[in-house]
Amino acid sequence: MPIKSRIRTIPHYPKQGIQFRDITTLLKDPLGFRIAIDELVNRYIGQKIDKIAAIESRGFIIGAPLAYRLGVGLVPIRKPGKLPAETVGHDYELEYGRDRIEIHADAIAKGEKVLLVDDLIATGGTAEAAASLIEKLGGEVVECAFIVDLPDVGGRARLETKGYKVHALCTFEGD
Repeated sequence: MPIKSRIRTIPHYPKQGIQFRDITTLLKDPLGFRIAIDELVNRYIGQKIDKIAAIESRGFIIGAPLAYRLGVGLVPIRKPGKLPAETVGHDYELEYGRDRIEIHADAIAKGEKVLLVDDLIATGGTAEAAASLIEKLGGEVVECAFIVDLPDVGGRARLETKGYKVHALCTFEGD
C-alpha cells in the first residue's frame, strides 16, 4: 500500500477551500511510517551528508529517525525563542503576514553538506527561509526532502528556481 493512501485529507481546514494533508495517519501506522523513513534512507544512504536540518515541528518527526539511520547529526530549525543558545534568524513572507525561523549559530560548520527535511512542501516559504539559514552558516543544502508535495501551490517550483533540488515521497495535485 503506497504512502499517499496513508495520508488523511481534511477538507476546509484550517479555513474554507483548503484541503489539509494530515500525515498523522501515516505516522500512527507502523508499516507506513517505516516505509516512509526507509524510502528516504534508501535515497540518501551513501551520499555525503553531514547533518539533517529539520523544520519545526513535523520535520522533527521525519528528521530524527532519518538522521539516526544515516548516522548524522540533527539540527532543529525552530520558531523564535525556542532555542536556548545564540541563534541566527531569517524573516520571511507568508501569504498573510510575516514569520521567522531560527537556528543555533553553531549548528552547522562551514562546508557541511545538509539535507533539509520537513513533512510537506506547499508555498515553499519556510523551506526557502530554512535553506537560507543553512547557507548563512556556511552549509550547503544537498536537497530538500518532504513526505508530501503540493505542486499546485508552487513550493517545489519556488525552491527549484532558487537552485535547490527537491524530493517528495508523494504528490497531491489538484485534489
